[in-house]
Amino acid sequence: MNQLFYTPRIQDGLATLDEEESRHLIMVMRRKVGDRLWVTDGLGRYYEAEIAETGKKNAFVRIIAEKGQETVPAFSLHVAIAPTKQMDRLEWFVEKATEIGINEITPLICQRSERDKLRIDRLQKVALSAMKQSLRARLPQINEPTPCKAFIKSAEADQKYIPWCADSPQPHLQHLLKPMGRILIMIGPEGDFSTDEVTLAQQHGFLPVSLGAARLRTETAALYAVNAVQLAGEALNVLNPIPHF
Repeated sequence: MNQLFYTPRIQDGLATLDEEESRHLIMVMRRKVGDRLWVTDGLGRYYEAEIAETGKKNAFVRIIAEKGQETVPAFSLHVAIAPTKQMDRLEWFVEKATEIGINEITPLICQRSERDKLRIDRLQKVALSAMKQSLRARLPQINEPTPCKAFIKSAEADQKYIPWCADSPQPHLQHLLKPMGRILIMIGPEGDFSTDEVTLAQQHGFLPVSLGAARLRTETAALYAVNAVQLAGEALNVLNPIPHF
């Protein structure tokens, strides 16, 4: 499998590709009726399929067989990140986090945020492209921007962490992290979380942690956290490889 197509529209053994996916399949890849392809529903399942019909806006494919699943690990990872001033840096994070493995991303509007408006549809396209490129079958959920304090008060997870540049030493994330259950990590803006935000987070069960001695950019810190979680999972063998056919 070296090319993966995505559609959530799979029913009764038939799948419908949207206009963009269909255009790529027919116009770019030059595939024809009867050709085989691989499809994912974005929920973890892989399918072998055959092109049944092509149209101007949609291609229809017949599911031949379900060929396995991207196994659900023992944990889910949600990163809430303050949007960066330059959108390409946030898009870079979404792309790389999707490739490494993440379940949910929430843009976080903080007191010192450099941006409070962004195109969620653009981030979703970046995530979709990264999922297909890395041959993953789980499309991360990307939420609408949420005010930091409101997010803190409503956040639910088994483990909640808030890395920030504290004056006193904080335990490193890797020393507290357990790759199980629902994991939530908040990443602040370039100017860091405010004292009020950190205090509120602690009152709601977030543990202050360090990501090391270096001062990291927002998107670098977020990706560091994603990688730390995935490496912890791999070390305990709670991650399974993506199936290859």
